[in-house]
Amino acid sequence: MTVDQILSSKGKEVISILSTNTVYEALTVMSEKNIGAILIIEDAVLKGILSERDYARKIVLKDKSSKKTMVSEIMETTVITVQPSDNLDYCMELMSSKRIRHLPVIENQIVIGLISISDVVKAIIEIQKDTINHLNTYISQ
Repeated sequence: MTVDQILSSKGKEVISILSTNTVYEALTVMSEKNIGAILIIEDAVLKGILSERDYARKIVLKDKSSKKTMVSEIMETTVITVQPSDNLDYCMELMSSKRIRHLPVIENQIVIGLISISDVVKAIIEIQKDTINHLNTYISQ
């Protein structure tokens, strides 16, 4: 299974904010959309990503104010991305080795989606269910 297949079933909605937004504004959008990370996109260019983990480690633990801190101050600017043609094994390897939970999907230098560790795990479980069903059918024939 490929990233594109995950996006086909999940959808390709891209939720983003600007680096000039406050962290509080970013968290508000994340809460409204029920997402754990948000992309920072400016002029159609991916500039960074902000996750709940960033908030916890860079705001809460440092006793900063989310209403006074700009996203640009705490966002991760080195963003690991994947392409629609990449397979799930590659995504799992990236997520595991880089210790990340979200991968923006890039095509022709434009963000076309975002997949999470949850999306990848769900897809792998579906593949395993299909394999088990095929094996059960084969055995019972």
